[in-house]
Amino acid sequence: MAQKAIREADGKRMIARLLPEYTNGLYTLTDKYVTVGPGTDMKKLPTQYKWLTKDKLVVKPDQLIKRRGKSKLLLLNASWPEAEKWIKERMSKPVTVGTVTGILDHFIVEPFIPHNQQDEYYLAILSKRDGDEILFHHEGGINVGDIDAKASRLFVPIGTFPKTSEIESKLLQKVPRERQSLIAGFIEGMFKFYADLNYTYLEINPFVVTGRTIIPLDLAAKLDDTAEFVSGRKWGGISFPSPFGRQLSAEEAYIADLDSKTGASLKLTVLNSEGRVWTMVAGGGASVIYADTITDLGFMSEMANYGEYSGDPNEEFTYLYAKTILDLMTRKKNPKGKFLLIGGGIANFTDVANTFKGIVRALREYQKKLQENKVKIYVRRGGPNYKEGLRIMRELGNELGVPIEVYGPETHMTKIVSMALKGDK
Repeated sequence: MAQKAIREADGKRMIARLLPEYTNGLYTLTDKYVTVGPGTDMKKLPTQYKWLTKDKLVVKPDQLIKRRGKSKLLLLNASWPEAEKWIKERMSKPVTVGTVTGILDHFIVEPFIPHNQQDEYYLAILSKRDGDEILFHHEGGINVGDIDAKASRLFVPIGTFPKTSEIESKLLQKVPRERQSLIAGFIEGMFKFYADLNYTYLEINPFVVTGRTIIPLDLAAKLDDTAEFVSGRKWGGISFPSPFGRQLSAEEAYIADLDSKTGASLKLTVLNSEGRVWTMVAGGGASVIYADTITDLGFMSEMANYGEYSGDPNEEFTYLYAKTILDLMTRKKNPKGKFLLIGGGIANFTDVANTFKGIVRALREYQKKLQENKVKIYVRRGGPNYKEGLRIMRELGNELGVPIEVYGPETHMTKIVSMALKGDK
C-alpha cells in the first residue's frame, strides 16, 4: 500500500460528489470549493463561481500544512475582495511552519459557516493491519489536544462495515441524544466512502452540525495510489502534491510522470546530487533496507538518492529510469570516485534479464561519463531469469571498461553495500 496525501479541496469535492451515493441521498454537501493556484486568473473567479461575492468566505493554504490556524494562515468571515487581497499578499511567498519553510502556491476558498464551538466534532478513520479504526471525539477544532488519549474508538475488521447502532453505543455516548442518530448515519456513510474509494487515512476536524446538516470544515486525507486502477474513475482529476516545503526537481517530476504511465512502480527522490553513493534498487522494501544499510555504515551524508523500480517495468521504462539516475550521477566529478549499487531481493515475477536490458542500454550510453567519474558498479539480484541478467552485466563490465562486480542470491542482499563502501569481500 502506498499512502499519498491529497489536497483538502479534492477531498471535499469528492465527498460533495459521492457521499449521497453512500448514504442513500440522506447526506448532501454543496460543492462550493475553489482552488486558487499560481496560474489562476482571480478576476474571472466571481463570474465562474457567483457565490464568491454572495457568501462570507474562509481562505487557507491547501498544501498539506497542519495547524494552519495556529500559524496565522487562515482568513475567516471575509468578503471576496478581502480574500483576493489576502491570497495575493501570500501567493508565491515563503512561509515557515514549525521548522519547515516552503512557498505558498495553492489555496482553498469556501463558504464561512457560522456556528458555536459545541457544534464541532472530531472524526478520523485510519487503516490498520487487520482492518480500520474509527476515532471520534465530541469536541473538535484546533484545540482538540491529544486526540489519541481522548478519542473513542471503534475497530472495523477487514471486509465488514459498522452499523449505526454500534457507532452510537461505542462512539457517541457524550453526544446529545437528539444528534446521535444524525452523526451515526454520517459516520456510517463516511466509512463506506472511505473503504470503497481506497482511502488509507481520513481526518475531519472539525465537522459541524447545524440543524440537520453536517459540514466538514477541515479535512486531511490520504489515498492508496496503487488502487488508482480500481477507484481512479471515482477520484476524478486529483493530483498528489509534494509535502509542504519540498518542490520536485525536474528529474523527480519526470520519473513521477513515467510512474503515472505504467502499471509498474518508478520512484526517485534526490537527497544529495553531489553524493558519491547512488542506488538503483528493485523493490520498495529493498530500497528501505539499502538506505538503512548505507546509513548504518556511516555514509548517510554521501547517499545521493532514494527510490525504486519494481512491478516488472518493461525495458523502455527501465532504460529511461536508469538514464535519469546516470545523468544526475555523472554531472559533477568527485576525485574519490562514485559507487552505483544495482540491488534488490529475489524477485517473484519481475524478469531480471529483461529489466537489466534497459539498465544496460543506459550504461552503454553513459560509458565515457562513467569512466570520467571513476564509477564502480556493484550488482546483486535474484529472481526469474536472473542468471541471464547477471551474465549480461558481467560481460558489460569488460565491454565498457568500467568495474562491475556481479552477485546472485547466494550473496546476502545488502552485502554489496559494505563491499563498495568498506572494501569488504
